[in-house]
Amino acid sequence: MLEHSSLRVLSLYEGFFSGGARVLHSTVVAGLHAHGHQQHSALSLYSTVRRESVRQRMEDDPRFHALRAAGIRVTTLGRSTDEDHDPRRFTEAQMELAAREATAVDVVMSLKEQPLRLTLEVGFPQRPVVACLHRSDPEHSGAALDDLRATADSGLLAAAVCCAESTRDAYAAAGVPEHLLRVVPNGIDLTRFHPLRRVRRAALRGAAGIPADATLVAYAARYDAMKNPRLFLAAARELLGRDDDGHVMMCGAGMTRDNPALVADLHESFGDRPDLLTRVHLLGVRRDMEHVYAMADVVALTSAFGEAAPLCLIEGAMCGAVPVTTPVGDSAHLVAGIGFVTGFDAAEIAETWIEASARRGELHGALTAARQRFSHVRMLSGYARVLEQAVRGTGLRVAA
Repeated sequence: MLEHSSLRVLSLYEGFFSGGARVLHSTVVAGLHAHGHQQHSALSLYSTVRRESVRQRMEDDPRFHALRAAGIRVTTLGRSTDEDHDPRRFTEAQMELAAREATAVDVVMSLKEQPLRLTLEVGFPQRPVVACLHRSDPEHSGAALDDLRATADSGLLAAAVCCAESTRDAYAAAGVPEHLLRVVPNGIDLTRFHPLRRVRRAALRGAAGIPADATLVAYAARYDAMKNPRLFLAAARELLGRDDDGHVMMCGAGMTRDNPALVADLHESFGDRPDLLTRVHLLGVRRDMEHVYAMADVVALTSAFGEAAPLCLIEGAMCGAVPVTTPVGDSAHLVAGIGFVTGFDAAEIAETWIEASARRGELHGALTAARQRFSHVRMLSGYARVLEQAVRGTGLRVAA
């Protein structure tokens, strides 16, 4: 059960755009606010960002709308990545807005380390800071990692929530004091992510042009080298060449033919068999991933680095798809007993997809038994405790 509290919490987002960490963080914020024990608000540094060749506005983002629907006030500094400015500098007006938002709360919770540069600015009110970390390769955060260490050195960093053991180990190795690192495993809303009845599943497949008995592999990732989409496509080429009934779905930012890099990758993998592309479904950003996963036999992750506790594996598995992943972050631990781990060879991955699909019925019991392990209720309790302890431990809480 969540602790009773009147804590006022401000979440800092770099921006609202497609990605698992933003889904997770928004679930935490909305969940804690809904229980009535904490009052949450959010401040986004950017109102518009361009990532994976897609221009994404805050007002169009499902996480923004979910927070607003939960009664959470969301404001923005109004920055845009389309503008030519120094991302590490803030205008006087932006600092005034940020200071006003931070003055009204007891603790600041930062989604990843990127927004921490704002808390280090002169004029930003001193509040205990909780950084929420979601990677296993902090060196790829560049200057943001320096900001995290600077926040720790300043005494303002009260805690850093790590979504996986691999995250804690990586940030400790990168110089973040170990006593500040707290592991709170990722969780999901089990009322949303669950298997569908056979008739409903078949109807969704039919609407998507997928035969009811076809092998279907779902891939949910943004178009980024970390996610290794070229390896996924190479494995998809192997699968579709062997299985005349196989299909793959690719979801996420940049997973459309509007992305020239993806089009080039498709030509590289399928240039000799363009006929197979009729069974490659490019869906882009979806707001109904629970339906995509529930249609699938397999949920695939081919990432090369950086992953910690990928939500796609958890969400897919809880919808009845067998997770198959490369050995990155805590992925092997996540799928233990319910899925498979492969190397980085495309043929091996395709073979494992085929095996996973064939054994889906056999693994149904294990997938069902694992549900409570991934409940977001446990996750919310963990975050609530960290926020409470952060304020009690610093003595920086302001008067009500």
